Amino acid sequence: MEILYEDNHIIAVNKACGEIVQGDKTGDTPLSETVKEWIRNKYGKPGNVFLGVVHRLDRPVSGVVLFAKTGKALSRLNEMLRNSEIRKTYLAVVGNRPLKPDGTLVHYIVRNESQNKSFAGDTETADSKRAELCYRLTGMSDRYFLLEIDLKTGRHHQIRCQLAAIGSPVRGDLKYGAPRSNADGGICLHARRVMFVHPVSKRDILIEAPIPATWIKFRTI
Repeated sequence: MEILYEDNHIIAVNKACGEIVQGDKTGDTPLSETVKEWIRNKYGKPGNVFLGVVHRLDRPVSGVVLFAKTGKALSRLNEMLRNSEIRKTYLAVVGNRPLKPDGTLVHYIVRNESQNKSFAGDTETADSKRAELCYRLTGMSDRYFLLEIDLKTGRHHQIRCQLAAIGSPVRGDLKYGAPRSNADGGICLHARRVMFVHPVSKRDILIEAPIPATWIKFRTI
């Protein structure tokens, strides 16, 4: 487990693809429990360790995951998240170059619970939620393109289904139209950095997760 940042109120971890953040029906050990055990061992804490999940990443996605070590930090970070005061930047590898090198995508997303999949449309419906992101083409290789994404809203599978909606599904993401899977079972979507004002100290915080070593190298555009 790679710790990216820690203080008395917050801990951030670099999640590997394939890990789950919270427990689910698979019964696999979630990252939250691994972090709790790490804190318990490091500080010799008896009994239960408090750890609040601030945000989640899909299982096949890698990168920064933020946890709160105190109730005060959790409640304040949750409010900041609702108010869009936590800036999250992702990197995505796609096989099809977007028509424009940069832009803003706005869709109305409907989640299908039975399929565990979201669908992005251009018009609002009774059961849809507005989704917005900004993207910028930052690199390319012989076959793939690297996008930097500034996430404005936090919807289910948002980046995955919005990129698929413009014909640029994330590499390895079979659920959203990628032609083939990745060898590690993950997808090439990475939570690169998180920026926010610390909920207690009020300092500016920037947390970055290194780009996965398995990703191909890109030429900067």
